[in-house]
Amino acid sequence: MDMVALKIVRPAERLIPMTLVGQGYWKTEIENVFPGAWYLYRLNGEIERPDPASRFQPLGVHGPSQVIDPDEFAWGDHGWKGMPLKYFIIYELHTGIFTKQGTFESIIPHLDYLKELGITAVELMPVAQFPGTRNWGYDGVYPFAPQNSYGGVQGLKALVNVCHEKGLAVILDVVYNHLGPEGNYLRDFGAYFTDKYRTPWGDAINFDGPYSDEVRRYFIGNALYWVTEFHVDALRIDAIHGIFDFSAKHFLQELGEAVHHRAEELGRHVYVIPESDLNDVRVINPAEIGGHGLDAQWNDDFHHCLRTLITAEKSGYYEDFGTIVQMEKAYRDGFVYSGQYSPFRKRRHGSSSKDRPAQQFVVFSQNHDQVGNRMQGERLSSLVSFEALKLAAGCVILSPYLPLLFMGEEYGETAPFLFFVSHSDPGLIEAVRNGRKEEFRAFGWEGEPPDPQDERTFLASELHWEERTKGSHGTLLRFYKQLIALRTRTPALFELERERTEVRDCAADKVLTMRRRSGDGKSRACVLLNFMANDVSFQATLPEGPWEIILDSSDGVWEGPGAVLPGRLGNGDKVTMRGHSIAVYSAGKEK
Repeated sequence: MDMVALKIVRPAERLIPMTLVGQGYWKTEIENVFPGAWYLYRLNGEIERPDPASRFQPLGVHGPSQVIDPDEFAWGDHGWKGMPLKYFIIYELHTGIFTKQGTFESIIPHLDYLKELGITAVELMPVAQFPGTRNWGYDGVYPFAPQNSYGGVQGLKALVNVCHEKGLAVILDVVYNHLGPEGNYLRDFGAYFTDKYRTPWGDAINFDGPYSDEVRRYFIGNALYWVTEFHVDALRIDAIHGIFDFSAKHFLQELGEAVHHRAEELGRHVYVIPESDLNDVRVINPAEIGGHGLDAQWNDDFHHCLRTLITAEKSGYYEDFGTIVQMEKAYRDGFVYSGQYSPFRKRRHGSSSKDRPAQQFVVFSQNHDQVGNRMQGERLSSLVSFEALKLAAGCVILSPYLPLLFMGEEYGETAPFLFFVSHSDPGLIEAVRNGRKEEFRAFGWEGEPPDPQDERTFLASELHWEERTKGSHGTLLRFYKQLIALRTRTPALFELERERTEVRDCAADKVLTMRRRSGDGKSRACVLLNFMANDVSFQATLPEGPWEIILDSSDGVWEGPGAVLPGRLGNGDKVTMRGHSIAVYSAGKEK
């Protein structure tokens, strides 16, 4: 780039030359530019582009950037220091469809509901400026600019502020593996992309090639921006298997160190939680033993084990799963594939995570990917019985890991979560349509997927809040509340130390027994899980009791078929469990 000028668009147009100061940076200082002003950069005297570090895009991805005063917002969360990771009970939501208004501030009236449910951390799907008003958020092209149609800077800060005032942490989903296709002008400013690697979603980011130092600094600066200026408590890093870096010090390690250092400076708890399908324990291993030192990661293996046991699906990557022994390993070790051959991948996959603390794994029965990447966006509520829904909830919430709920699952939301976009380029729109069809071929799904560009696809995904108190929806919501209360109030279920969790399977009957105890031995819990659709009889293997039942999903109070388990259970007792049910027994101090 030979020449850069700053163009003020409003309130009065003017053009100011900029000076090259090294490492590809250009600089100028001017007076009488105030918050609210619009501006662009003119490159080589020919093209005009928004600021790649724009804080706000009032007219969308193709329009000018707007000057923002970072100190304008009056924060009220000064006493907030965050919370230890083990307290996280996560609720993932999409700002655009969580409410009819589809804004940050429209979420605020629902925070008391989430608190009452037992949620401690709200996770927002990506909010960086994307084209139009309808998008999952993974097509963002201005990583520093909160989506204008959601409420921009002020709206997001207002939401975070009230979350903290109510004792809720905020996790923000950020995308550092690619930028979206429309409005992506970043390559005009420097060597941000590379053709050495490929991602399924767009050009790979240049994290290890020539000029990559400044590219790394750009994205690390983005992470620190959210933590510092928006008081975000954790970053969920999207699909790190699409981040390629052969540097001696991986970008993710550098990112994690920068975030943790900033957290120390701010006196707050702040975490980095990546999504990865690599099953690579180095991601969460400490740097001292060669890891990236990140705090936790999503565990897809747990989801796949649970999903295949209760749905019997075997297409796509689900062909690697489906046995009770795998579910046992997921509870015991974290990763199921830890170096074994994967039929789906047709190679060995993963490394062992059995020595990592349980609080380093986020588990779920549903999330935006696992629902939205189905052809019809079906939630579990449309695929399995009411009994299986309760079983899935118990599997996640009573696990020794960090549970994540996907918006609406707690009451059995019936609306699908479909893939939606609002691009303006006809060629791109058609490419997205064809790309979605291609993705579904691996699963053998037939038929025509809903059109991602059609507004009706977006509207069909909006939550039906009126459902949550009606009939079985209300019962399921009460059941979720009870499960979270049990997890929170029972020391044996709340403490996440892996060495105090024992899991045994009855492989022939698809029954798991999970025993957990507190560190002082004063609290013990036994969770029985029947993944069979029919009733199963087996012999209980328990330490000395007495063991008293405190929850049975098959009980009539939860609209079950009727409890048949005894109220008191002893070692060696022959018991019968209802199909697709979960039961919890409690006992006092170990003898």
